[in-house]
Amino acid sequence: MANHNKLLHNARNAKKDEFYTQLSDIENELRHYKEHFKWKTVLCNCDDPRVSNFFHYFAYNFEQLGLKRLITTCYKNQNPNLFSMNESEKAVYLIYDWDKNWNTIPDPEEIWIHNLKWDGDFRSEECIELLKQADIVVTNPPFSLFREYVAQLIKFEKKFLIIWNQNAIMYKEVFPLIRDNKMWLWYWFKWWATHFISKYTDNAAAWDHKEWMIRVSWVVWFTNLDIKKRHEDLILYKKYSEEEYPRYDNYDAINVDKTSDIPCDYDGIMWVPITFMDKYSPEQFEILWVTCRQYSPEYCTHIYTKEEYKNANDLNWSSCILKNWEIKMTYWRLLIRRKK
Repeated sequence: MANHNKLLHNARNAKKDEFYTQLSDIENELRHYKEHFKWKTVLCNCDDPRVSNFFHYFAYNFEQLGLKRLITTCYKNQNPNLFSMNESEKAVYLIYDWDKNWNTIPDPEEIWIHNLKWDGDFRSEECIELLKQADIVVTNPPFSLFREYVAQLIKFEKKFLIIWNQNAIMYKEVFPLIRDNKMWLWYWFKWWATHFISKYTDNAAAWDHKEWMIRVSWVVWFTNLDIKKRHEDLILYKKYSEEEYPRYDNYDAINVDKTSDIPCDYDGIMWVPITFMDKYSPEQFEILWVTCRQYSPEYCTHIYTKEEYKNANDLNWSSCILKNWEIKMTYWRLLIRRKK
């Protein structure tokens, strides 16, 4: 099977960012947050309304959600007329305030379409002015600019619900936000994967059976919108034993292979898989650190002398288990501790 996640990384490196989200995925996620949208201005600032299902969802559910205003920005070379195929070199932004004829459909005459002076980049001055008007930002941001995108949301103290790969947890710009409960993962896509709509067909072997669709694993929603489920304690039932929970050699912590195996009677530090994040309650646990496995084969197994090993204890390097002075690297792990 082709490595579909690699396509996202390749797209990020090549600045190919047009991966659009399915309406069903948006509906499945946003149903958990409906109370957050009442009388709020929503901004979708990375969305071509012709193909953006974020625009579709909010426009057609405007009254049901009780929105105050919907704003979308469209990058240059997009179509300023939602209901024709006329092309334009202009970047535009759209404003939808309410269903004036009460037919529950966002008709063309009800949508304000304005030209932007520049190319519609979310970092441009005029797009930042639109961002300042928004209460909540909801979109699938450019894969190549995720770090900058999140940094901007935090700078302007915006509520948000955005999509990216779970590996972003390990970014130095992102992990402190996770650790300090300024951002979290909630909910996950079904089976931690989804299909994106994309125009890139340069790797035919990676395409799924659906036309113009690509399946990507470990896709998650990042948000700072709080919901009840985030504060539900994980039910723990397993008892700690030294045999079942090996201790790391480069840090005083035990290894837990599955979130469901977290012991109920252990108060020390534990390394857990990052899939723990969709069970994380900030009242039950605290997140201390994150580590990732090195990809180079020469780093996955290495024979250390005692002196070398003594000087190699660096959490930024990786978590590892030492047997007969042979380092066995683990997969990505979160370092956590129980609060109660």
